[in-house]
Amino acid sequence: MAAEPLTSLDRSTLRERSLAALRTAITSGRYAPGDHLGEVELSTHLGVSRGTVREALRHLQQEGLVTAGNRGMLRVNRLSATEVRELFRVRAALEGLAVSEIIASPGREEAVATLRAALADLGTGDFAQRVEADLGFHLLLCRLSGNSMLVEAWRALEGRIRVAIMNGDAEGSPIMMAGDRHAPIVEAIARGELDAARSVVTEHMAAAAEHFAPADA
Repeated sequence: MAAEPLTSLDRSTLRERSLAALRTAITSGRYAPGDHLGEVELSTHLGVSRGTVREALRHLQQEGLVTAGNRGMLRVNRLSATEVRELFRVRAALEGLAVSEIIASPGREEAVATLRAALADLGTGDFAQRVEADLGFHLLLCRLSGNSMLVEAWRALEGRIRVAIMNGDAEGSPIMMAGDRHAPIVEAIARGELDAARSVVTEHMAAAAEHFAPADA
């Protein structure tokens, strides 16, 4: 009697685990931009059905981590220099709105304290940990705006942000993720200087775009 619900739950768990494993493999650099993702090979490695892998890959397409190439072959997404610059300009617009709303909020001082605490996590650990701390800071910035639509828009870009970072210069990237590069954003918010805060965010994103944009694109 209970067999069918348990089977359904197990299938859902396998799908989520497969999705998490593939996402991690891509964002950690195990699969590089342009690498082919074959259902048969992946299902063998993960020990799940091709259908489960297919569902996970479809989800990763929606996240922007995977793209369909010639004859529908799925590959890890590769962003051109133009796409990276466009991506970071959109981020600048979203995060510029976030700082605007935080500054206008009665909870600005509390938000500043939260952001200052988050600065301590930046620039430490291995490359993967630095990436997570960096993205975590920017997502926190958006969440502290109190604008759920803004957060949703930022999260929709997260997969492509990760692709841009993984496709960039790993050796130089820690400099881009250091706490002292992010502190001016927080301090401008603390002072309530709207124009300065927006300007700092714009400059931050412009520098990141130039760093992560592939030189050969």
